[in-house]
Amino acid sequence: MIRSLLREGDRRNVVDRYRYWRHEAIVADLDALRHPFHVAIENWQHDLNIGSVVRTANAFAARGVHIVGNRRWNRRGAMVTDRYQHVTHHPTVEGFVAWARSEGLAVIGIDNLPGSVPLETYSLPRECVLVFGQESVGLTDAVRQAADATLAIAQYGSTRSINAGAAAAIAMHAWVAQHGDIAAGHAG
Repeated sequence: MIRSLLREGDRRNVVDRYRYWRHEAIVADLDALRHPFHVAIENWQHDLNIGSVVRTANAFAARGVHIVGNRRWNRRGAMVTDRYQHVTHHPTVEGFVAWARSEGLAVIGIDNLPGSVPLETYSLPRECVLVFGQESVGLTDAVRQAADATLAIAQYGSTRSINAGAAAAIAMHAWVAQHGDIAAGHAG
């Protein structure tokens, strides 16, 4: 692989510091740098946003991505970043919540439901899993009941909700703004 990358140029979607590295070396280096938050998205009807969530989780160095519900998802939006990200499948909400509790992670739902707390004013736990519902229906009742908190993203326009992939990016960035090493994120 390395010889072909050197001969043909490394065209993978990786930052310059990983140019020409072996896949396994990139994953190992990322594992040493990953943040202690995870993201999860419910997938009951093959949500097309999952690829976008995986790509953004890679950009923000999330510890892992969790797909709750259907195992199959459209990887196209991930732009191959799923190869560098730990993606775990949980067939049920109950199994996912049991895993989160066993890892000591706070379950933080992100949905604009009545009674949700503004994300912009909430102190996110350092070790948590940010959970997003499927596009159009949001979080299931099972996740809402299991969540330690449910947060909403401020919206000012006429739409009822924003895209789940965009909401995930906003929430991950909020975590990084509170807990991340901002200088390291701009180091390239």
